[in-house]
Amino acid sequence: MSLRVAIGPSSFAQEDATPLERLKEAKVDIVPNPFGRRLTEDEIIEHLKGVDGLIAGLEPLNRKVIESAPQLKSIARVGIGVTNVDFEAASDRSVIVSNTPDPPAVAVAELTLAALLSLARQLTSANRSLHRKEWKKRIGLGLMGAKVLLVGYGRIGQRVAELLRAFGSEILIHDPFFEGNLDHGERNVSLDEGLQAADIVSLHASGTECIVGAKEIQTMKEGAILLNSARGELVDESAVIEALESGHLSGVWFDAFWEEPYSGRLCELDSALLTPHVGTYTRQCRLEMESEAVDNLLRDLGVTRENG
Repeated sequence: MSLRVAIGPSSFAQEDATPLERLKEAKVDIVPNPFGRRLTEDEIIEHLKGVDGLIAGLEPLNRKVIESAPQLKSIARVGIGVTNVDFEAASDRSVIVSNTPDPPAVAVAELTLAALLSLARQLTSANRSLHRKEWKKRIGLGLMGAKVLLVGYGRIGQRVAELLRAFGSEILIHDPFFEGNLDHGERNVSLDEGLQAADIVSLHASGTECIVGAKEIQTMKEGAILLNSARGELVDESAVIEALESGHLSGVWFDAFWEEPYSGRLCELDSALLTPHVGTYTRQCRLEMESEAVDNLLRDLGVTRENG
């Protein structure tokens, strides 16, 4: 009897079919995402019926979901974050969980820098003005000498720092769990110290606990820029909106939201640059992540290139 593998991410193998072909070569039965979007709890429960493995996105994989899939043996996450997975429940049911932490670092860091440059030099507002045939010049923030606080200094944070160093930015980090060496002039500071000093704050932390609330935003410099490519829950949405409306923050970028698809108040504010969770959406990154997830899944299901 063939192994059955369900696909969670709606974008899986859309740009390059190589990962899907690898599954077909392994002679597994593939159960595609039937909705073309992120699955809800009830939908993923139905999706996992009789399934041995899941190529996972950000669908809810809590205890209820995992216990509803007694045949499930492997969850292979396409991407870094696994906060949507109940690891205790997976362990209790002997379900192996894997992720792909390396490929996203470059893609997310590049998009972070693109968003920062757009906000710092006010590109979107300049573009809107010229499309209205208004010749309106604006003074922006240069990155040379700008202080940038990176909250979280894992793979993505370190890659962002590498890119910013080429612009001559001063890098501050806040990461109480970082145990590596700071070899390029970075300084590991308290969150309060970093927020007070930074012209730009970029979030690259894990977890779902709020890090930047109203108090923290008021600690930030007047006119500072806030970037969030990590998790919507890391930031108090109401506090951000209030800070943008008052001008305390000059701009924010969010690629991760409290609820997705997002349609909240930030959509109404020109000073908010918003992207639909596309940090990993480069051809190179998607192919690497999806291919690695397939290899992880097949390995954990006991399928090798030789016997697959």
